[in-house]
Amino acid sequence: MDLIVRKIPQSDTIKVYPVSDVHLGSILHDKEGWQAFCRRVEREDAYLILGGDLINNNTRNAVGSPFEDYIRPREQKKMMVEMLTPIKDKILCAVSGNHEARTARDTDQDIMGDIMCKLDMEDYYAEDIAFLKLEIGRRVTRDIPITSYTMAVTHGSGGGIYTGATVNRNERFGYTIEGIDALIVGHTHKGTISKPKKIVVDSNNNVIRTKQLVVVSCTAWQQYGGYAARKMLLPSSESDHEQPQTLLLCGNKTGTKRITTVW
Repeated sequence: MDLIVRKIPQSDTIKVYPVSDVHLGSILHDKEGWQAFCRRVEREDAYLILGGDLINNNTRNAVGSPFEDYIRPREQKKMMVEMLTPIKDKILCAVSGNHEARTARDTDQDIMGDIMCKLDMEDYYAEDIAFLKLEIGRRVTRDIPITSYTMAVTHGSGGGIYTGATVNRNERFGYTIEGIDALIVGHTHKGTISKPKKIVVDSNNNVIRTKQLVVVSCTAWQQYGGYAARKMLLPSSESDHEQPQTLLLCGNKTGTKRITTVW
């Protein structure tokens, strides 16, 4: 596993949108909302983290039916590339989801990897889990260091029947990774943001303190129905292009390292 390092020269607070489970191609996909969101990102000074399942990719061996997609998987991939091209430079990193992994399992074709290659962003892609380091601001003097944040991004797995179970699963996984400031997870369509704290014993300075971890479970760009309804799963937390999940990361201009969440 490699650390993806992105340097953002602006010294003020930056805006990051964690995005997952778009399911482009599904008959339940929120096409208008997703297109409006892409236009919003193009207008704004904002960045994206892509958490997988960008296309629905219902294959013959999928849990869902291929007939629940309104366009073929190859067209889904092509359309996603076209939508992301105007905002590709705002993508900080990307991982694959279980819907893309179906094709990798059957044919060894990495759909999400193909999308990132088409965007000329393959250096910022990790198939299973991405470790992202953001360096915000320029170091002008020794007294004002660059503010850095470290995040883990993975699509996630497991059932999503109860929201609390999703939160607990994500937080437990977050505790296993030392040194991260945030964990971004998708898959369950349960939109949540939690901020658990971990006790840190600093034996070098003889100090005991707490460190906050921001854990985001991404919303989905898909309406309720189909497989989820047949399995009696709870309705998804649907994404809102007017009020998306947002992370605000303070740069070195403020002199404070802090992640503020807005939703």
